[in-house]
Amino acid sequence: MHSDIVDLRSFYASPLGRLAERSITMALSSIWAPVPNERLVGLGYALPWLERFGADAERTFAFMPATQGAVIWPSTGPASTALVFDEELPLMDSSIDRMLLVHSLEHAENPRETLNEIWRVLSPAGRVVIVVPNRRGVWARFEHTPFGTGRPYSRGQLGELLREANFTPAAWSDALFFPPSRRRFMMRLHGLLESGGRRLWPIFSGVIAVEAQKRLYQGIPAAQRASRRVFVPVLSPQGAPSLGMRFTAEPALSAQKRPRPRRKAQ
Repeated sequence: MHSDIVDLRSFYASPLGRLAERSITMALSSIWAPVPNERLVGLGYALPWLERFGADAERTFAFMPATQGAVIWPSTGPASTALVFDEELPLMDSSIDRMLLVHSLEHAENPRETLNEIWRVLSPAGRVVIVVPNRRGVWARFEHTPFGTGRPYSRGQLGELLREANFTPAAWSDALFFPPSRRRFMMRLHGLLESGGRRLWPIFSGVIAVEAQKRLYQGIPAAQRASRRVFVPVLSPQGAPSLGMRFTAEPALSAQKRPRPRRKAQ
């Protein structure tokens, strides 16, 4: 289940959320290779990082899952937000250079199908950057942050999932080494704990970030994948069900089952 869009916005507007955003930005900066005139798409809730890393992109879109909800972005100019299903993205084949997944893969109904769909829309040299909660980290154990919901991953699990979807992990990074405490004295130690955690306890980071390259020798499926979604129009008129057949059939059925009268003995 995805986190609600209201909860996500409230968290990143809080002091703890701003520290988390800063820590993840440092992790992404170490694995984010510049691509000139790239077409960038963020899936999940990637708005804080799209504004930072998408400044030089040719086009930037923010795709948000329907179960999460969406907000208008950016605040000025034409909107670049779309409400989507993560297994059926409204994009052409090989039309995107890079995709950034934050608060997305851990909530996916079928993570492999989601990655297969991302493989489809990425260009031959496309890359996917994924941020997921670390299974060993402290942040995945507390539900007062968005990283405490969904399915956490270890490096081995995430790497195996990417290879099954025909991606090659190229660079890894970690973030959120400080505890998810709202107390001010703990947040004041944010810088010290973050730098110390990178050296002393890197396997216990709060999130894992990975950049993976698209592999080009994926087999082509023999048949087109059938959609598992059933779309029902919200405003379509719903007529009352006809009960005529039931009323006409019941008397005949009752007449057939009516017991015959017994003859009296002479």
